[in-house]
Amino acid sequence: MSLLEALKNRRAIRNYENKEVEEEKIKQLLEAATWAPNDRLREPWTFFVIRGEAKKKYEAIAAGYLNERFPTKPHLVESSLAVVKNTPVIIVVTSDIIPGDEASSIDNEYATCCAIHSMWLASCDLGLGFVWRTRGVGLVHDERLHRFIGSPEDKKVVGTVFLGYPKEGEEVKATRRTPFEEKTVWL
Repeated sequence: MSLLEALKNRRAIRNYENKEVEEEKIKQLLEAATWAPNDRLREPWTFFVIRGEAKKKYEAIAAGYLNERFPTKPHLVESSLAVVKNTPVIIVVTSDIIPGDEASSIDNEYATCCAIHSMWLASCDLGLGFVWRTRGVGLVHDERLHRFIGSPEDKKVVGTVFLGYPKEGEEVKATRRTPFEEKTVWL
């Protein structure tokens, strides 16, 4: 499959088999991330791999967050927590903040986004499902997640990756994209 085909076929997979992801495959994804482009080769990313007992702690944090955010929507809370519980591996990805250098810190966020996308493409090659979450159960904007990963003051949480083997029989819908001609200005 060509790279363009891989990009066109990439989808967010949210439902996973009850099967552990091999550590070797997780390491391959992390290696793919390290080859992402990054300004001045700062390699500004850190990956916090959550599974096993740590995942149970993450589930508790997610439950607290969701119950506070959606107190009148217990079905939404329940369905969101089911997704967390059924996800074999969660990876929190942070970007380095450079004190006093906002421009470089922003460049670091862009590079970290590229690293996450590199992982996503590699996951397709490894037969894994992948979704990059920035809201809701991704807890990106919740201080409890920051404390859970150790409260690093020089890090910004950029995304939370949910990873596993795609559930058999799940139909993944094709998405429509606006043709580039409608989003391009030739100067």
